[in-house]
Amino acid sequence: MVVGLQGAGKSRWVAQHLAGTHAVVSKDHWPRARRREARQQRVVAEQLAAGRSVVVDNTNASPAERAPLIALARSAGVPVRAVWLDTPLELCRERNDARPEATRVPPVGLHAAVARFVPPTTDEGFARVDVVRPGAPGAPGPAVR
Repeated sequence: MVVGLQGAGKSRWVAQHLAGTHAVVSKDHWPRARRREARQQRVVAEQLAAGRSVVVDNTNASPAERAPLIALARSAGVPVRAVWLDTPLELCRERNDARPEATRVPPVGLHAAVARFVPPTTDEGFARVDVVRPGAPGAPGPAVR
């Protein structure tokens, strides 16, 4: 599971590191769908039942948002790793502002995520938590316009 604010570089990191080996599941894949959370749960459960490795690419800002996904993995008998893209808010804003208008997150959405954000910990049930910071090896580079 990747964790981070909008514009942190989660999708870019997933594309660079996991897309070739994992089923990528994101509520962003269904922008107009009703009950996106339920759909995500169903797709993750189906992928795990089929024996696939799965990465969930969403903000996943709080323990309450992450708990159902951790529970799904546990019920499938697989460990869960969190990859936290710890990107400064100002850089997230810059990246978000550089996005095409159709994919830009309104400022209120970004600030709502900031308000509920809690860094992931192993106490939640993650087997491990990896932290990726901008400029570190493996961190996403600047957004391509």
